[in-house]
Amino acid sequence: MEGNLPVIVAVDGSVDSERALRWGREAARLQAAPLHVVHVWPYATAERAAAGEAGGDPVLARLRDEWEGAEGEPDPVFRSVGGLPDSMLPALGAEARMLVLGSRGRGGFASLLLGSNGLAAAGQAACPVVIVPRPDRGGGRRADGERLGLDGPQITLGVDAEEDQPGAIGFAFAEAGRRGARLKVISGYTWPLLMPPAFEYLAAYEATQQEYEDALADQLTKVLDPYRRHHPETEVEVELRGADAAGLLVDASLESDLVVVARHRRRLPLGRRLGSVAHAVLLHALCPIAVVPGQATVATGKPEADAGA
Repeated sequence: MEGNLPVIVAVDGSVDSERALRWGREAARLQAAPLHVVHVWPYATAERAAAGEAGGDPVLARLRDEWEGAEGEPDPVFRSVGGLPDSMLPALGAEARMLVLGSRGRGGFASLLLGSNGLAAAGQAACPVVIVPRPDRGGGRRADGERLGLDGPQITLGVDAEEDQPGAIGFAFAEAGRRGARLKVISGYTWPLLMPPAFEYLAAYEATQQEYEDALADQLTKVLDPYRRHHPETEVEVELRGADAAGLLVDASLESDLVVVARHRRRLPLGRRLGSVAHAVLLHALCPIAVVPGQATVATGKPEADAGA
C-alpha cells in the first residue's frame, strides 16, 4: 500500500538537483504527500547525518536556510545519507512513492546527457523515478525548461500495444488527473515483422501491415479502457504508428510536460534494468521523464477494481 510514503528528491548542491527539487516539491503538493530532501554523500558519518538538519551537512544546511514554505505547506524533511549515490539512490526507492533527481550532478563530464546515478536509480529503484533534464537540451523550450507553443499541460505515455504495462499506464493516468492534463498515448511498432536469428530474420507476411496495425489498435483499446473508465475526466489521444517508439517519444517530449515509460518490456527477462526505449528517452527527451517499474501497485494509479490483481 502507498500509505504516507514521501516524494524523495535527491540533491547534491548542483543547479540540476535544485531544478529537480522544484519539480518534486510540486509533485508532493499535488499528491498531498510528505517531501523528503535527501543528500547522499560519502562523508555522512552517523554523527553528521544525525546533525543534518542542524547544519552538519553543508548542502542541506544551505537548502534549509533558503527554504520558503508556502502557506499551509508542511516543512520538508532534510536527510543526510552516508554511502555512494549509485547504490544508495536506488535503495531510497523502497521507501518512496516517487524518487526525483536531476539529469546531471556535480561529478562526471558536463557534456553527458545523463549521469550514472540517474541511470542506476531509473534502472533499479522500486518506485517510479523522475529525471528532470537540463533545459539546455534545446528544442523550443524556455531557459527554465518549460515548453512552448501549447495551451494546457500534456503528459505523454509510451506503451507497447502488444502487452499490458500497468505500472506506467496507471502512473500516467494518475498524473494527468492530478495535473488536469491531456494524456497522449504513443505506441510504435516495427514493420515488417522480423523473426529471431534462427530464422535468418525472414519477414513475416502472414498478415498485411494494415491488418497487423488494426489488431494492435484493438489490443491497445482493451489495455487502456479500464484506465479511461477510472479517469473519465482525462482527455486521451492515442497515436499508433509503424515507427521507432523511442524516436516518437523524444519528438513528443517537445510538446509535453512529462513523458512516462515503463522500465522495460515484460517479455524480456531483464529484472531491474532499463529497456532500450526507456534508456533512449532518458538520454534525449526534452522534458522530465518518469520511468515506472512494471509491478502494479496502488501507488501507480492502477484502477481500483484491478489493484489487488
